[in-house]
Amino acid sequence: MHHLNLEGNHYEMGVTRGKIFRQCHTLFPIQLDHFQLRHGRHSEELLRAFFPEVCEEIRGVSDTIGVDYLTFASWMLCMGCCMYNLKRNIPVEIRGCTAFAYSAGGRLLYGRNNDLPPWLRDDSKSELYTPRGGSRFYMATSSFINGEEGFNEHGLAVAMTFVMTKPAKIRPGFNSCFIVRYLLEKASDIEQALSLLAPLPIASNCNILLADQTGRMAVIECAPSARKIREAESSEYGSIVCTVNRFISDEMKPYDDTVGNDYGSYTRYQVVMDSFSQGYLADGSIEAAERLLKGDYGFLCQYDHEPDFETVWSTVFDLDDFTIYRAEGDPRKIPFLRDDRLRQGLLL
Repeated sequence: MHHLNLEGNHYEMGVTRGKIFRQCHTLFPIQLDHFQLRHGRHSEELLRAFFPEVCEEIRGVSDTIGVDYLTFASWMLCMGCCMYNLKRNIPVEIRGCTAFAYSAGGRLLYGRNNDLPPWLRDDSKSELYTPRGGSRFYMATSSFINGEEGFNEHGLAVAMTFVMTKPAKIRPGFNSCFIVRYLLEKASDIEQALSLLAPLPIASNCNILLADQTGRMAVIECAPSARKIREAESSEYGSIVCTVNRFISDEMKPYDDTVGNDYGSYTRYQVVMDSFSQGYLADGSIEAAERLLKGDYGFLCQYDHEPDFETVWSTVFDLDDFTIYRAEGDPRKIPFLRDDRLRQGLLL
């Protein structure tokens, strides 16, 4: 996993990343069909309307590595959405992932297993952003510029999970990973995040998990034509919310196009919720959250019989003191190490 600190205006941050790509001789085998190009170009117009700064960051990369900006931006906007001609494109649209947030034992914690093809593990990134004019935030991603999860200086955690969408239902708009980036940089709490999310055009099915230091937690189940806010569930031990690779609410299930193997999504969801209701997480300890992610309480990361699929990183955020604990690989084999970059910056 690569660790990177980025600061400055957005174009400058893009140039910094582009220089790293150029030094590493990174190649981007972009081959988009007519639908993907059209989707990407229309989505770029919407991205620019709502979040012009990130378009400048993309342009900083494309200018530096010498590729066409609009094609490059289109490719990024197809990620996690309509990158279905798999053998010719990166990333592969095979995604697991379990994310949850809970309040227990006087502590507010977030956890995630990021489940992907193993070749994405070494190129995944743990990044600290200090954008000029935006919130300072930590973000983890198997891509770049957009992200799967993050935590900002205001104590807001944002994460996505992928939900399958039939190509005919996909619309121009933000993919889930750009939603994560947008909210991390622009929102300070859940109320503001929901306000920013409300008018946002969303390209395909996804779940967006939000948690902030007020103790509120929610998952927004999103389809291009519908959304549902699913609030945290309470028990004697506190409250919890969890998201996997399907819609949980009855209202959104008709929009879910998951067929076949979704890598045990419902089992993973039940393991998280049952672990909480049975009191395994009641003490609010980091160690209990890590044990859950390791699969000690049931199936969560044990993809031993799945070809070319595994947990490529695992994370716990302590939302109260801005500490991050991360295992950069299968958490059963790789220890969780503490990352204080976000916290240290707030203490300066």
